[in-house]
Amino acid sequence: MMALTKAARAGLRRRNWLAGGGAAAVLAASAALAWPGTAQARSGTRSTRLITVGGSLTEAVFALGAQAQLVGTDTTSLYPAAAQATPKVGYKRQLSAEGLLALRPDVVLALAGSGPPLVLTQLRAARVQVELVERRHEWDDVRRTVQAAGRATGQEAAALELQRQLDQRWATVRARIQGHTGVRPRVLFIMAHGGSPLVAGRQTAAHAMLTLAGADNVISGFNGFRPMTAESMAAAAPDAIVTTTQSLEAIGGESAFWQRPELSLTPAWRRRQGGAALLHQDALALLGFGPRLPQVLEELHQGLLRV
Repeated sequence: MMALTKAARAGLRRRNWLAGGGAAAVLAASAALAWPGTAQARSGTRSTRLITVGGSLTEAVFALGAQAQLVGTDTTSLYPAAAQATPKVGYKRQLSAEGLLALRPDVVLALAGSGPPLVLTQLRAARVQVELVERRHEWDDVRRTVQAAGRATGQEAAALELQRQLDQRWATVRARIQGHTGVRPRVLFIMAHGGSPLVAGRQTAAHAMLTLAGADNVISGFNGFRPMTAESMAAAAPDAIVTTTQSLEAIGGESAFWQRPELSLTPAWRRRQGGAALLHQDALALLGFGPRLPQVLEELHQGLLRV
């Protein structure tokens, strides 16, 4: 019989760990393991085999110039365009241990909430380093993202420099927004990627973006996303609507968007001519809280100034 290659033996060992009963001992020790990428990059042996789960994390890896270490990404990793050509491991909340392990990763870098949790446990049992990056819908999300990408790829120094540049850009944009003395527009965020359109309440990335951009979210009575009735839409009385480019595409374009009957009761509908009452951006850029956040926030603020 032909001898197994080193890579094949490593894959077999991981599958045996996944199916076997030795997980508990590895789980106890995994927290103490150093990031494999750092040690390997410094020793010059080989680069870390990295999977990112979360589009903003993938963006950060590309921003650091470490994309050659990516052996897989999730389906939300669509930017830059080159990320779309990477092997896909599925949606971040519907991961499969077998599919991930087939790519022989050293590290899985994922946004908090990725899973299911059992899959993450299985990865750690198979001696894969897993880090979850917290999301609070704030500027520190970007810092956590860039720092985690730097650790995972062994590019800590490059991550510090990237963060310095982003911090400078962020300070400039925030000062400009905070210096605006006009009336804050009343804005509604609508998500319509599939099924019935949903509106964003508090404790959402959309609510955070509207607030940071100098607008007031007209929805404050609940957290998360919910469908909204025509009567509630009229009572909310938004001056403008923000949505994602993907939502517009799913609905059939801007003209089809304004044909929804519940929108006809709003001030935004009456101001729809000229495009100032409807703003849209790419979903990952707008809601991902990744390295593009300063640029995206400035563009959103400039659009809202026309409301």
